[in-house]
Amino acid sequence: MEEVKVIDVKIFPYRYLKPETTEKILNDLLELKGIVRVMINGESLPKIIGFGPAKGVNVNHSDRKVIKVKKKDIKLFISVGSIIITVELEKVNLFLKKLDNILLKRLNFKYEISAGIFTKNNTTVSDYLKYGVGFEEKIDYRMIGLVDPNARSKETVKLILGD
Repeated sequence: MEEVKVIDVKIFPYRYLKPETTEKILNDLLELKGIVRVMINGESLPKIIGFGPAKGVNVNHSDRKVIKVKKKDIKLFISVGSIIITVELEKVNLFLKKLDNILLKRLNFKYEISAGIFTKNNTTVSDYLKYGVGFEEKIDYRMIGLVDPNARSKETVKLILGD
C-alpha cells in the first residue's frame, strides 16, 4: 500500500463545544475531501463519580449525549475541547479555506486553527502490544498510533466510513 502524506489540522475553540454544535461541525467536516481521520479530544464526562465523598454517585451531565455523525450514533464521553483532522497533504490548502467557512458558520466565539503534526502516523510499540506482530496489513491504517494497549478500543475509537 502506498503511503499517503498527511498533515494534522487542529481546531481549538475557546470554549467547550455543546453536543449539538459538535454534531453539526463533524457532519460538515466529513463532507470535505481529503480527510484521513478525525479525532475529538476533551475533558471526560464520567457516568459515576470515581473518588471523593460522593464516590459511586451517578453523574447526569447534560452534555453526555448521543450524536449522529454520518447517520451513525456516537456516544459522547467528553466535553469536546479540540478537534484534530488528519488531511492528505496535497488537499490541505483547499481544506483549510472550507474549514474556516464551516467554523465561521457554526461558532459564535473565537477559535484557533493550527496545522502540523499532532498525532502519531507511524506504527508504535503500543500498536504491537495491542495487535501483535504483523498487524499492519490486518487493520485499517487510520487506527495506527491511536490506541492505548490497555484500552478497549470499541469504547474509545469509532470508525465512521463514507457512503
